[in-house]
Amino acid sequence: MTEHARVLEQLPGQLTLRRPVPADHARLRPALADWWDGLGGEAGARQRQSLVPRLWLQHFADTSFLVERPDRTLHAFLIGFLSQTDPRAAYIHFAGVCPEGRGEGMGSTLYDRFFTLARAAGRRQVRCITSPNNRNSIAYHTRMGFRLEPGDRIDHDGVPVHGDYDGPGLDRVCFVREL
Repeated sequence: MTEHARVLEQLPGQLTLRRPVPADHARLRPALADWWDGLGGEAGARQRQSLVPRLWLQHFADTSFLVERPDRTLHAFLIGFLSQTDPRAAYIHFAGVCPEGRGEGMGSTLYDRFFTLARAAGRRQVRCITSPNNRNSIAYHTRMGFRLEPGDRIDHDGVPVHGDYDGPGLDRVCFVREL
C-alpha cells in the first residue's frame, strides 16, 4: 500500500477506515452507479460517475476517506477538501454508504471525521450540495445540522433550489454547517 492507503482506524464490524488511492477508482465507479437506488435512472448513474473522476483520489486523498469490509469490498466513502479560496471553509464533494450499510451510523462517522479534520485545519464551516430530487440527501444533511442556503427559487416541497448551478438543467440544493 502507498502512504495514502494507510489504515487510519479499525471500525466496528471489522470495517477499516483508510485514505483512498487512485486504484480505488475502479471500485468507486460501480458504487456511484448502484448505491443511489436508481435515482435519475441510467443518466443519473452516469452523472454521478462523472462527478468523481480519478483526480479526486489523486489530489484530495488526505481529506477523503474510504471504508472497506474485511474482504476489501467498498462499504462507504467520503470525498472532501479544504477550500483554497475561502480559508474558513471545507467542502464535502461526494459521500455514499452501500445500501446494506445504511442506518448503522457510517455516514455520520465519516462526516464527523471530516468535521474533525476541517476544525483541525482551522476551518469554521463545511459546505456541500445535492440534487433537488435527492430527497434522502436533503433529509440527511438537515439531520446532520446543515442549513439550506437560499436559492433562486423554492420547489414544491419548500426546498430552496439554485437553478443551473452546475450548468444548464443541473439544479442543486446548497448546504452549510458551522463548525
